[in-house]
Amino acid sequence: MTNYTTNQSWKKAGGIAALFLMALTTSLLAAEAGADSGVEKETMFSLIKKGGPIMIPLGIASIIALALALERFISLRRDRVLPDGFLSGLGNAWDSDPSGQTAEQYCEQSTGSAGHVFKAGLQWRDSGHEAVAKAIEDAGIREADKLKRSLRGLSIIAAVSPLLGLLGTVYGMIDAFQRTSQSGGAAKTADLATGIYEALVTTAAGLTIAIPTLLLYQFLQSRVDKIIDHIDEVGTDFIVNHARKNIASTGSAPA
Repeated sequence: MTNYTTNQSWKKAGGIAALFLMALTTSLLAAEAGADSGVEKETMFSLIKKGGPIMIPLGIASIIALALALERFISLRRDRVLPDGFLSGLGNAWDSDPSGQTAEQYCEQSTGSAGHVFKAGLQWRDSGHEAVAKAIEDAGIREADKLKRSLRGLSIIAAVSPLLGLLGTVYGMIDAFQRTSQSGGAAKTADLATGIYEALVTTAAGLTIAIPTLLLYQFLQSRVDKIIDHIDEVGTDFIVNHARKNIASTGSAPA
């Protein structure tokens, strides 16, 4: 269990580092675009300023995405969804009342997804392994849907950010062509090129936000599936084995 937790921690750290490096690389490429064309090198802050008003909602979206991702990383830890002491407490509750009513009440008092899944299995504890497994599977699907709904904010940001960036680029291109058409002389080409590269800043910013956010969304969705699958397996085995043990102890009591 310790090795598994350590490996998971390294995977999380590696994933976050990869996303950070991807965003940083994209930002650096955007910042160095002017230097490669013989123009004075732009700083990240100056590029953001040249992106115009669209950079404001993009900045807000990036902050919200980061906050949502951190909150979901914490909330979707396995020990949060299935606390360490949950199974032992459930076992003690069931041992104190072989009818299972106390165990059901114990599950109701649990605020996590595990309590709902285990309660569904407990209600079919006397109907055999297949009935318990089916009840837990159905409850797991419902809980997975609930957990995945909490990730919708990330999917919305990943979808909207490139569109906002494209909108900013369109507005910037319109402004660049308008200023060029109103100017005269040899400065036309230079002005147009400057206006175009400034307009493309918002597209680069939108993609820089959307790509890591989309990867985080997919990663967290897969984490939800793994957690629910783990709860399903543990829940079915726990309930069926505990029910058999109670039946065996009940059957041997009169002797």
